[in-house]
Amino acid sequence: MKIAFLGPEASFTQLTATQLFPNEELIPKANILDCFLAVQNNEVDKAVVPLENSIEGTVSMTLDYLYQTPEIRVEAEAVMPIAHHLMIHPSQENDTAIEKIYSHPQALAQSFHFLNQNYPEVIKQDFASTAAAAKRVSENPDRKIAAVANKFAAELYGLKIINDNIHDVEENHTRFIVISKTENTYQNEMQSIGKKTAMLITLPQDHAGGLHQVLSVFAWRNMNLSKIESRTLKTKLGNYFFFVTVVGDWNNVLYINSIDELRAIGADVKFLGNYKEFLLEG
Repeated sequence: MKIAFLGPEASFTQLTATQLFPNEELIPKANILDCFLAVQNNEVDKAVVPLENSIEGTVSMTLDYLYQTPEIRVEAEAVMPIAHHLMIHPSQENDTAIEKIYSHPQALAQSFHFLNQNYPEVIKQDFASTAAAAKRVSENPDRKIAAVANKFAAELYGLKIINDNIHDVEENHTRFIVISKTENTYQNEMQSIGKKTAMLITLPQDHAGGLHQVLSVFAWRNMNLSKIESRTLKTKLGNYFFFVTVVGDWNNVLYINSIDELRAIGADVKFLGNYKEFLLEG
């Protein structure tokens, strides 16, 4: 089985994919869209992509592509502790003035206060992933550049960590999802920490009480929503879809009928799946 992930090697997504699919072929992709396209075009069986960080919130690209690719479903969810470190090429001295720091925008944001306090004048540049940033530093030994990445990236690319654990909040976790074109086929011997159901809801038309009408479908059934987030439809201002997750199994007949009631009031619903959640090692 082929599994795509947001690469390159030693990215946090690759570390997640390794634990979720220890015996499968892992294929790095340059960005989140490429992961979705690989699944959509049957180049791979599944893909692992980031969904949400406890500091910076939802990865908007992932939500957008879940909406834009109707065939895609969610098969599993995994939470990983995240630690960021500042690293340079070993040919550079620790006290050499760094001119630029590369990393994924989420990693830069999660380390904002440390970087702003210790390297206020240094340019911070977004990169496709933390591992790609580390790779860039490894390929340029003569440049005074640094990367924010994890220890596995430092080891893989032979870099020297000059500041460790630079993330601003100690309890830093990222939520990843396994996507595919099927439902409930993911199998793993790890113990799950719960089950969730995810769906995308588009309101009928903009009218007073529209969102309340949708939420009441869940409320009277005592369905516990762990997340509800709006994303623009990119058509005009004020047009949104909602990403909703419900805690628990989906065997309750009242839960199942909620989809019919949502559609009966004119909402468009994409059911993404009922799946297990796992807690991984960082």
